[in-house]
Amino acid sequence: MPNNIADTPFFEPSPVSSIIDPARPLLIRSQTLVANRIVRPHSHPRGQYAWARTGVLRIISDHCVWIVPPTHAVWIPGGIRHQVASETRAEVRHVFVDPSRAVRVGAPRPDRCAVLAVTSLMRELTLRLETLLAEESDEARRLRFCDVVIDELDRLEEAPLSLPGGRDPRLVRLTRHLGEHPEDRRLLAELASFVGASTRTLERLFAEETGLTYRRWRARLRLLAAIERLERGESNTEVALSLGYSSPSAFTASFREEFGEPPRTFLRG
Repeated sequence: MPNNIADTPFFEPSPVSSIIDPARPLLIRSQTLVANRIVRPHSHPRGQYAWARTGVLRIISDHCVWIVPPTHAVWIPGGIRHQVASETRAEVRHVFVDPSRAVRVGAPRPDRCAVLAVTSLMRELTLRLETLLAEESDEARRLRFCDVVIDELDRLEEAPLSLPGGRDPRLVRLTRHLGEHPEDRRLLAELASFVGASTRTLERLFAEETGLTYRRWRARLRLLAAIERLERGESNTEVALSLGYSSPSAFTASFREEFGEPPRTFLRG
């Protein structure tokens, strides 16, 4: 899960995201992204629900990263500066919500991006939405359908698929290095000298700026990298060994502890 995106080809954000029209509460754009593409940093007035029917998305915003497999989607509130990247070839549906509609205002952090567990109903609603908006001439029916989609979007549960970042330059150097090399098994004391800080300072920075202990942050980093690699078709054994786990069973146990189920079950939704 590389954080260094300087050499990644950019693509432009959709102009649909900036249309303000309460009479069209939902607009949708379908897009197929090739691997390792990223949109330019941007924001837009409409909220964005992005779901990859296939492939893995990576969302970068405010020093945080969100990993989004096909069993999940990401909600990006309007006005939030962000980037969307494709970790693999991805078939994506972007649903843009007009700012006249209040969405997910009761969420724990309504002002931040969130990864959402996609229900089977939400998947079918998203797939139907594009055809209905294009072909349905009955405005009242279109609006009723949009109301159903928004209601289901409000009910989706958040998932722990984010990796909070920090702003301190020493912490940023360390998290960028580990993001590019999640298999690095060196102890924090060794990594501390690499970034020019003491172990105690880094432990404090992780707690203060990410809300996680260093151990928990690093464990989540490896698991998010594992999701990307599993979605690319690698086996549990290949993923476990490439990310520095002692065995495939140790990887599975760590995954189950974080997400409540083994990797393949989680990715099947």
